[in-house]
Amino acid sequence: MMETHLGIRGLGAVTGYGWGVEPFWKGMTAGKHAASLVDGHGEDGDRAAWVANVPAGGDEIDGPSRFSRAMRGAVREAVTDARARGWREGRRVGLLHAVVLGEVELWRDFYLQHQGNRAARDYLPLMPSTPTSTLMKEFGFHGPAMNVSAMCASGNAGLLTAKAWLDAGIVEDVVFVATDLSATRENVLHFERLGVAVTDAEPLDVCRPFQEGSRGFPAGEASVAMVLSRGGGTPYANLLGGAMSHDAHHVTSIDPALTEVTRCFEEAFENSGVESSDLRYLNAHGPGTQQCDKAEAGVFDTLFPADAELYSVKPLVGHCQGAASAVEIAATALGYDRGVVPAAPKVAQGHARLLDGPTSVRRGVTVKSSLGMGGHNSVVLLSSAD
Repeated sequence: MMETHLGIRGLGAVTGYGWGVEPFWKGMTAGKHAASLVDGHGEDGDRAAWVANVPAGGDEIDGPSRFSRAMRGAVREAVTDARARGWREGRRVGLLHAVVLGEVELWRDFYLQHQGNRAARDYLPLMPSTPTSTLMKEFGFHGPAMNVSAMCASGNAGLLTAKAWLDAGIVEDVVFVATDLSATRENVLHFERLGVAVTDAEPLDVCRPFQEGSRGFPAGEASVAMVLSRGGGTPYANLLGGAMSHDAHHVTSIDPALTEVTRCFEEAFENSGVESSDLRYLNAHGPGTQQCDKAEAGVFDTLFPADAELYSVKPLVGHCQGAASAVEIAATALGYDRGVVPAAPKVAQGHARLLDGPTSVRRGVTVKSSLGMGGHNSVVLLSSAD
């Protein structure tokens, strides 16, 4: 009999902690940040910076770049995991890839090292369709395959698109993956110039979401994959629903009125069919910037019940840009499965209901918010599989 809940049936992860779900989980629950000191940063490339880069690894057959190897490695782990947990794919399996900046290292080499002149076989890996096409071929999937992009909200956008496909009967299953390996010197430098990326001290010292003294976020990288289906296998968590909106206000700043942010939360609750009393956690966007922390804390205090709690994992995994919300959803899904919320440790005075390090899971719904640069508001709701 087909289950009614949309479950996350399999997980795969490549993060600054290393290759695989287990290093990701062990790093978070140890309260250890994923960043390391990386040389060659700064205006002149003359200093080291704290960045949570994905380390070298993966399979050479997956392409020449860390990006392609991480993406395919994460998907392969998620599909293998889902099958081991009892999932069997239907006739139409769709693939959704959340990505903002893809193959930045190959594109840089294409222009600067090769002056825009490559053989066709070396040029094709740069195309955004190539990674999805190679994955569809590897697994023999024949549903639709496409990319989704909504800045930092891309992960939530991808999950909501997957749910729409499943609700409409377009597919029986969806493999969703979010990939961002763009924390290069050039990109990190420009986020530093914007005043939000902080690389001059260890992440837990500078990224303090909802706490005093927070200065911003450390840059991070990741590729995280999930198998989504309404039947077959043991899910890590259920995806209940969600919503998206847009501020239509500014290219970087949140509308201080919070009208569309608040509406996004309210519509996500309605779409998911939950009451405010069901809400237990806010897994916040939580980048440690003043405007984001103020916005999310304001909505939390207004819309959530008095016993709800909040947390952010960005001090641990870094801000993984286009993969950010997917990384954070994977943390929630693993937390439900293993009975622990992998919250970052508190380091300063802050919000009275901010979790302090790994905490036993309480029954209820987790709200995952993600506020993408440019006004992309997104909220999804998750519950334990039982």
